[in-house]
Amino acid sequence: MTTLRTTVVVLLGFYTFCQETRASVPGASVLGRPLLYGPSTALEKTVEEFQCEVLHYPKEESLLYQLFREGDRSKALGFYSALSGEKANFPLFITASYEGYMVCVASVQNNTVIHPTVSQRHHLRVVDPVNGAEVVVQSGSVEFYEGKPLSLRCNIAKGTHVSYQWLVDGKPLPLSPLHNQTQEQLFIYRMVPQDSGEYTCVATNQLNITKVYSSRSTAKVIKVKELVSEPDLLFLVLKERGGTYFALVTCQSLNGTPPITFSLYNRSEFISTETVDERFATFSIPMVLDLHMGFLQCQAQNGDRVVYSQWTAMHVVPVGGALTMHYDTDVGENFSIVGLRFYCSVERGTYPQYRWFLNGTVLEGRGEFYWVENQPKQSILLLSVGRSSAGTYHCEVSDSFDDTTVISSEARYIDKKVLNHLPTTVVAVVFGCFLFLVTLVTTCCFIGLLYQKRQYLVEKSTLDLKLGLEMHNIMDEEEYMEDDGVVRAARILDSDQEEVESTDEWLQLHQELKNTLEDEIPQNNF
Repeated sequence: MTTLRTTVVVLLGFYTFCQETRASVPGASVLGRPLLYGPSTALEKTVEEFQCEVLHYPKEESLLYQLFREGDRSKALGFYSALSGEKANFPLFITASYEGYMVCVASVQNNTVIHPTVSQRHHLRVVDPVNGAEVVVQSGSVEFYEGKPLSLRCNIAKGTHVSYQWLVDGKPLPLSPLHNQTQEQLFIYRMVPQDSGEYTCVATNQLNITKVYSSRSTAKVIKVKELVSEPDLLFLVLKERGGTYFALVTCQSLNGTPPITFSLYNRSEFISTETVDERFATFSIPMVLDLHMGFLQCQAQNGDRVVYSQWTAMHVVPVGGALTMHYDTDVGENFSIVGLRFYCSVERGTYPQYRWFLNGTVLEGRGEFYWVENQPKQSILLLSVGRSSAGTYHCEVSDSFDDTTVISSEARYIDKKVLNHLPTTVVAVVFGCFLFLVTLVTTCCFIGLLYQKRQYLVEKSTLDLKLGLEMHNIMDEEEYMEDDGVVRAARILDSDQEEVESTDEWLQLHQELKNTLEDEIPQNNF
């Protein structure tokens, strides 16, 4: 501890000695910190002037000013020798290497006692006007299929402190989570057909608020091709002049950028292929009616994608069997028939062609009082009932590809009065039902009266029997118990009336009991 104190005292004494010695040197003084002035932004290859001055300096001493890049004192950017109080001027030819911080160092010439001083650092931004913007496709071709990534770069011939903007068809690139833009780089992770267009980059830099430089590249056309969608398989049967048939098979996709290659297969057997500039292709194959010729499938390809249609059975059945025609009615406000819906359907046939006739005249499409609607399995004729629609209707069916075989339905006459007239059978049935209901109600009422009268007689007989028993109990108990008839009557009265099977048996028992009582007590007025 004592040694440390001794060392500190020695150092303080040495520092005091140095200060006294420096103060005793003639002309010794302190050099103030220099101030550095100059532009903060400058164009490359132009001349800009920087100034440096010291406000506190020794009298009658010449000063040396030097301009350096911060951190590099090996090479001065400029020198200036000035008398006391004079500013130093540094005219500099600006190059890109001057970008960054610079400092001014001031020192007294021919006097090493006064230490040099350094100014605060001053930043200089060197701007080179941008020029020669060009879009470069880093991901390869400018044409590719959807789902692939796109990488673009905006290269410039020259320029510093440049900002970039990407345009598509002259408009700013829309924001999307699939878009990643970092200055001169544009990356789209997964392209879709909507991303097709003319891509342009605009490079911009500025010297100040009013002086702005920009360079716009030429447009780079990017085409995103649409992958082909699953095709649909359709076929149409046609008849040749020789009486033979053939199927015209169509493979069609709703989406996909041509050219598209369509191939036709019958199970694993290849039939044909065709590359077209459309979204469909047609194939012709021979056809035999009422014979199952296998299952067809279409394949579609563009780019590196192959898609398949559903399997379709090649089985064409000619029209045949029974042709049925029936109708439904539409009822108006006054419960009269105002419309009809005729239905016509054939028992079998893959491609039936229906026709409707009124009095031998063909009804097609939509007319004044009718509308024909053809469906795959049936045909519907919507009819408004009136004077103009009265007549005889029937339908016919034939193959759509061959009208040699024609099947006709039964004819049916339609008239508004006839439709709204009740048939004799209906009237007879309604009247018969009414008569049956009246008879049924009358019978029920008659049976009810008979039942009520009979119930009254039963109740009266039961009451008389109870009164006779009460009077009989007054008699001598021993004589009463010896009589078999009295005992039987008592047992019958004590039993539950529900055990008596019918009302006739109850009346018979009552009569027997009454006769017994009359024989036993003739003296009483029973």
